[in-house]
Amino acid sequence: MNELLKPVEWVGSSLDNLKEFPDDVRQTVGYALYLAQCGEKYPSAKPLKGFKGSGVLEVVEDFDGDTYRAVYTVKLAGVVYVLHAFQKKSKQGIATPKQDVELIKTRLRRAKEHYTENYSKP
Repeated sequence: MNELLKPVEWVGSSLDNLKEFPDDVRQTVGYALYLAQCGEKYPSAKPLKGFKGSGVLEVVEDFDGDTYRAVYTVKLAGVVYVLHAFQKKSKQGIATPKQDVELIKTRLRRAKEHYTENYSKP
């Protein structure tokens, strides 16, 4: 294993949610996270609206008529935090549903707390 890979931390139910995605979608998200671990960006990963400057990215993958999203942050040095993975239910536009945005904000705060407790130098 590459010793330069950043660790991945799963916040809340994000890992369990991702495990429910179709195989093809899981592989795409897995590869995007691997690139993030390497310090690179998956070509279609883009900043999530409403999180300016916080390094929150999302990977959107369509499969069989459904849309799946994985949200992660690379803002906390040396660690990739997966904040949320969900199937977008709403058919109205591409905006992320408000309840998901609130959940991501809450999990980003938890990620920062976890980072401070586990990764920050004393």
